Amino acid sequence: MKVKRIVANIATTDPALVAGFYKDVLGLDLLMDHGWIVTYGNESPTSPQVSFACEGGSGTPVPALSVEVDDVEAAYLAACAGGHDIEYGPVDEPWGVRRFFVRDPAGTLVNIVMHKR
Repeated sequence: MKVKRIVANIATTDPALVAGFYKDVLGLDLLMDHGWIVTYGNESPTSPQVSFACEGGSGTPVPALSVEVDDVEAAYLAACAGGHDIEYGPVDEPWGVRRFFVRDPAGTLVNIVMHKR
């Protein structure tokens, strides 16, 4: 299993509220907008990204981090084997990802996600 990217998720009651700052001040592009979550970033070699969300999707809480992996099942099995608390999933979401939420040892809610092909 390989990590492909890590995105910070920031909870907000109004994801559209941050648009001016991240687009106009920092020059980031809107990469994704599902209404309840928006992601800003760019396609540079470092591919910085940050998301703002009023929920985590499917009625879940906003996770602090989203970690995209190439094998979500392997990550899930490793999390279970490590005794980590699974909070949600694994589940196939209608927007084309398979994911689960897990708590890291510090209590941080992490969304482990893989885009379905």
